[in-house]
Amino acid sequence: MNKKILLIAAMLLSGLCSMQAQIEVDDEEDEDDVELMEGDDDEEDEETDEVTIIDQEGNEEEFEFPEAMDYDLDSLLNLYHSKTYLTPDDDCRMTDENPVFSKEVYIDRLRRMPTIMEMPYNEVVEKFIERYTGRLRHSVSFMLGAANFYMPLFEEALEAYQLPLELKYLPVIESALKPSAVSRVGATGLWQFMLTTGKDYGLQVNNYIDERRDPVKASYAAAHYLSDLYKIFGDWNLVIAAYNCGPANINKAIHRAGGDKDYWKIYPFLPRETRGYVPAFIAANYVMNYYCEHNICPMRSQLPLKTDTVVVNRNVDLRQIAAVLGIDIEMLRALNPVYRRDVVPGLTKPTAIRMLPNDVVRFIDQQDSICNYNASNYFAKRDEVEVDEGRPVVVRSKGKTTRSKRQAARSKKARRQRTAKAGSVTVRKGDTLGAIAKRNGTTVAKLKKLNGLRGNNIQAGKKIRVK
Repeated sequence: MNKKILLIAAMLLSGLCSMQAQIEVDDEEDEDDVELMEGDDDEEDEETDEVTIIDQEGNEEEFEFPEAMDYDLDSLLNLYHSKTYLTPDDDCRMTDENPVFSKEVYIDRLRRMPTIMEMPYNEVVEKFIERYTGRLRHSVSFMLGAANFYMPLFEEALEAYQLPLELKYLPVIESALKPSAVSRVGATGLWQFMLTTGKDYGLQVNNYIDERRDPVKASYAAAHYLSDLYKIFGDWNLVIAAYNCGPANINKAIHRAGGDKDYWKIYPFLPRETRGYVPAFIAANYVMNYYCEHNICPMRSQLPLKTDTVVVNRNVDLRQIAAVLGIDIEMLRALNPVYRRDVVPGLTKPTAIRMLPNDVVRFIDQQDSICNYNASNYFAKRDEVEVDEGRPVVVRSKGKTTRSKRQAARSKKARRQRTAKAGSVTVRKGDTLGAIAKRNGTTVAKLKKLNGLRGNNIQAGKKIRVK
């Protein structure tokens, strides 16, 4: 009797409680008959973070859901663009009822999608489809609305590098279309660039600017990176897996799989999250095309107003602009996501600020007033400071007043230097003409001539000329 056991280790978050569900497949009569034994799915707060598959030999294959699949819906709806340009579609009646379809229906739908990349069906892919169309259906509704903002940008960048347009759904699993997304390992932006990779592909990152958050620049950088990965692997499934975990990990997995370059063959040798990455990508393509069949209504989107840019060559804080021109600071931040601390570092190099066209005109007219508004509060760094070495520092301790030894030493040294500049020095106890000559860059003969000395005897405390 052949038996396959599919064990799903689930972390179900509801307060401090956790539950576990198990799926068993009994192939005694028919290998295709599947019996599911799951925990209670009525709990809205239940979240499955990882899945473990145990094959016939008892080997475990684990994968995790991508981090963006756990983003809180409220955090997505509270984004400025979401609050301003997205609303529920009252003409579309969305329920929480998700229809159940057979394996053959999923296979047929995936086959009919106009994709260059391979979109096969298997039980892992179906698990991700169920996740998107079930517990994440309201997040999918948000992403379908937000797609109107970003998909044209993604498609232009992909088309520029002649890449499959279905790659535009990578940010769905990378960031849930949240432009300010930052992963637990520091990957940032819609395309979740790591710092080093972003810089390798021309994205500037410093204390004030992070171009990984720029939807346009990051999209072209991502398309360039994906193009380079395809030159390495020549297989799109391996390309997007490498996008997730890096080419080195893919090469190691290929080596461990005996040189096989099929993603589904190297799957057990990949990092856990990457095992779920390609299935999640296939599921994202599916749900963004077949949402209607699962009773999911896209949020109604209103395209943002047209914007313009103005270039500045001095530092200005977005809060200065907001205060003087009476602009919503959240709107300014949403239009200029690259500025990490609200500071536009125009002094470093000419830098662009994006605003509504009318605001650009007002900014040009009032630029001096804006830059001078509370400038000392927004830019507290001093350009020049004076060092006062002559004033003693008083330290009060246990009711006594003492002089800082370090400051006293500096003051004493400064006085000696000033005296030396004046042309004379005070003879120290134990000094010799040779020592004084060496300290002041002269010779014993010159010292004798300047001071009318016949011998080498000098008296401590007396001043002698050195210049």
